[in-house]
Amino acid sequence: MTARDRLILALDLPSLESAEEIVKQMQGTIHLFKVGLALFTAAGPRVINRIHEEGGRVFLDLKFHDIPQTVAAAVAKAVEWRVFMLDLHAAGGREMMQAAAQAAVEKAEAIGIERPRLIGVTVLTSLTQGDLQTLGIGSGVEEQALALASLAKESGLDGVVASPHEVRAIRRRFGPDLLVIAPGIRPKAAQPDDQRRIATAREAVRAGADYVVVGRPILTAADPVAAAEQLVAEMETP
Repeated sequence: MTARDRLILALDLPSLESAEEIVKQMQGTIHLFKVGLALFTAAGPRVINRIHEEGGRVFLDLKFHDIPQTVAAAVAKAVEWRVFMLDLHAAGGREMMQAAAQAAVEKAEAIGIERPRLIGVTVLTSLTQGDLQTLGIGSGVEEQALALASLAKESGLDGVVASPHEVRAIRRRFGPDLLVIAPGIRPKAAQPDDQRRIATAREAVRAGADYVVVGRPILTAADPVAAAEQLVAEMETP
């Protein structure tokens, strides 16, 4: 996988029109785009179709978390949209994740396409140790991320989302077969915004991340294409 293939642009934008504009601008630079809750609520599946029409692939970041039957139905619908990757909260439990994995396989086989990669979200990058304690979770952030990653793998998921701070431990525990997606990527001089456990793209890749998710550092740059190319070059640096 090349450095360019590892870069996921988070389309944290308010409308279909703004997303279309940046996707067109990124042709030849970025191939994989994350559609999250805000954009999907504003634009619905139309934004997925538009990304596909421009030759891009979609990471559907809706973090499904509900009873198994509901999540399975949502995953089956997402398969119909031919997304490359989608995620769900590993905290939803084994039965929920197993139902999601089965639904993805069955729906993909039924319509004759390759199934999307299913990714389990471990601990959100906005959360700290204190936040976990407030939620009644006694384990540390890394310990919790490892436990949820283990549960996701055992439940048939393809990979996990984890902050760059937990990537190395996850890679050490599970080896190369589990995909690891790292959000919370910031250039050295950038503001952390609402992220807490952050790192540079190069640091995340060196720790073992397969993909890095970048939003605001590209979207708010004076030249978004140049900012993206700089991140690619950074990841290519030995």
